[in-house]
Amino acid sequence: MSDELAADGVDAENLADDFDEDDEDFEDDDDFDDEVGAEGNRVVGARAVAVAEHVTRHLAEDADAIDIEVHETRGDVELLVHANPDDMGRLIGRRGRVIQALRQLVRAAGSADGVKANIDVVE
Repeated sequence: MSDELAADGVDAENLADDFDEDDEDFEDDDDFDDEVGAEGNRVVGARAVAVAEHVTRHLAEDADAIDIEVHETRGDVELLVHANPDDMGRLIGRRGRVIQALRQLVRAAGSADGVKANIDVVE
């Protein structure tokens, strides 16, 4: 191992001195925050929510008025899109074609996460 470190230009003898446990910069494992949370902290259907938010914000004129409410039940995710009443027609589309396409996108994104996802537009 020390031969590999020496080949990379690392002084193996002084490496242990750099990481002294009594050093003030040393953090215990208990104080260290992981980027990945515990299993219970995972957002169910996160990919479906991200897809829905991205598409609806780009379709609407008032992107800041878009709010997506998430309801979770045993492997199912229901997304309710709250939008400005002026943007409802844009999100639904003629004969409901836009919302149908959005439902297909959300279902595909949800299946990638292993959940059944559905989306509806509400006032």
